[in-house]
Amino acid sequence: MSRRLLLVDDDEDIRTIARLTLERLGGWTVSDAASGELALDIAMTAGPFDAILLDVMMPGLDGPATLARLRERPLSAGTPVVFLTAKAQRAERERLEALGAAGTVAKPFDPLTLSDEIDRILTR
Repeated sequence: MSRRLLLVDDDEDIRTIARLTLERLGGWTVSDAASGELALDIAMTAGPFDAILLDVMMPGLDGPATLARLRERPLSAGTPVVFLTAKAQRAERERLEALGAAGTVAKPFDPLTLSDEIDRILTR
């Protein structure tokens, strides 16, 4: 059975590249959303997901605010969230993990290793 992942990023190119690599190399079934608001809707209607890959900086509802809202809902409260961030400094990673993230993936990411990186985070 395939693992299900919700990919949330406001950049269409990033969503396309990540979706292709996660599906083809990682065996994930990927749903994607262009905003935090849409991610909340998808998480409630198409969930549950095995993981959520969530951009930190998005217009409107940003990644940390989206995570907080996901945690309020029973269907997504326990879903592991991995943040995508261009700010990959240690302090930022620690801040995001303190919010409840399972881990972080730095942007730009390597499409060939993205699935392995997510797997490593989820199995820690």
